[in-house]
Amino acid sequence: MTLLLNRSDLEGLLEPAGCLDALRRGFTAPPAETPARRTVAPLPGPGTATALLPGLVADVPAYTVKVNAKFPANRPALRGVVCLHDLETGELLAQLDSATVTAWRTGLAAALGTHALARPGADTVAVVGAGAQAELVLRGLAELRPVRALTVCDLDGGRAAAFAERHGARLGAPASVAPDPRAAAREAGIVVTATWARRPLLRAADVAPGAHVTSLGADEPGKAELGADLLKDARVVVDDVALAVEMGVLAGAGLEVRHAAGTLRDLLRGEVPGRVRDEEVTVYAPVGLPWQDLALSWAAYQAARAAGTGREFDFLA
Repeated sequence: MTLLLNRSDLEGLLEPAGCLDALRRGFTAPPAETPARRTVAPLPGPGTATALLPGLVADVPAYTVKVNAKFPANRPALRGVVCLHDLETGELLAQLDSATVTAWRTGLAAALGTHALARPGADTVAVVGAGAQAELVLRGLAELRPVRALTVCDLDGGRAAAFAERHGARLGAPASVAPDPRAAAREAGIVVTATWARRPLLRAADVAPGAHVTSLGADEPGKAELGADLLKDARVVVDDVALAVEMGVLAGAGLEVRHAAGTLRDLLRGEVPGRVRDEEVTVYAPVGLPWQDLALSWAAYQAARAAGTGREFDFLA
């Protein structure tokens, strides 16, 4: 039997602290020997088809295959499923809503990277792009450090205001709306960009000395949030160097492997240093890796079995 878990199921099962622990264990575990693949196929229309496989984490007896439709003009922009399979038999254990899994694993992994690279005292946050991924970055970051002020910018002013009000109340911190990305980022110690931008929103002059920037938007060819001058001057950490050059933040700026200081796995395993100087600008810019889908899906599957949540369905009947 296969367990079906929709968005409501997952949001009732997942909690940031446990998911952060699962992702931290995945980052610090030895990397899988089987290479992961990320395939993005343009469609004859406004969207793309994306597949990530296989998701593998040491000591987890399962793997994932994720298939997404990405249509930026739609809400939600991402729709699809994560298939969770038994590693020994191939049995389809569960199908999970991919939009929810992706938002949680992307946002919380970004929170880990942000906390690892930002100055210890950085507690003012600017968010550019008030969507689901930024939502989870803030929820995760609040588990890791104090957030004492929030500024939000979004193309939809109403969405920005709602985001600021919601998170300001949750954090017990002042929250405001900025008219553009540069105004939002100008005095922030931490900047989070999570947009569909295809040209840079921020350049070197737009961020304060010692600031940290987490950029989540550059995860496909042609997307870019940060200017080449900002990236050249910053200490840049990614989740996969080859993918960053092929389709991520370095590709969008026309930069090369040498512009990456390392990966978040390297940093969390103590193999490369994080921030070297207080006044330097740091950047975390992931593409998103299949094993992260497994880390979140396995946690959700175990929690669902324990709670009796979800619907069982027999595809072989």
